Amino acid sequence: MYSDILYPTDDSEGSAAARENVRDLAEKYDATVHVLYVVDTSDVIGGMADDHQPEHDSAMSGGREGDDTGMAGSRIPSEAVQQDVLEQAERIVEETAAQLGDIETETVVAHGAPHEAILDRAAEGIDIIVMGTHGRTGLERYLLGSVAEKVVRLSDVPVLTVRQDSSA
Repeated sequence: MYSDILYPTDDSEGSAAARENVRDLAEKYDATVHVLYVVDTSDVIGGMADDHQPEHDSAMSGGREGDDTGMAGSRIPSEAVQQDVLEQAERIVEETAAQLGDIETETVVAHGAPHEAILDRAAEGIDIIVMGTHGRTGLERYLLGSVAEKVVRLSDVPVLTVRQDSSA
């Protein structure tokens, strides 16, 4: 039924709450878990806002050719900051995969708007998405948006959401 499970993580408690559900499904169906971390470049000015950057693109597009990306007030991070962000993303997916034990995993770092990157990856042969939610409600959810809500609303594959334990 499920041979490929997409497990988006942002290294939050909400994502951690979904981990046991991911493990259970993967064990039951002998599935591969695709651990995905999305470097959110959707709100950055310049070349970093490109939602279609290749996975593991360490350059993270520092701007278009001829652009002066060093201007005061520019929101494009320096090469060092970009490299740090990429290294942190890769660490997160590797540690998350290790936490799943002997389950077959594939790690992926993508760039762009999180919900779009999740949906793009799901379109590549994923059978189900399992993701955590932060449990925000009301005005906080309205102001911050909800990646999980967007994925549920727009996904062509089933989505299992797991709410973070609010008693923690």
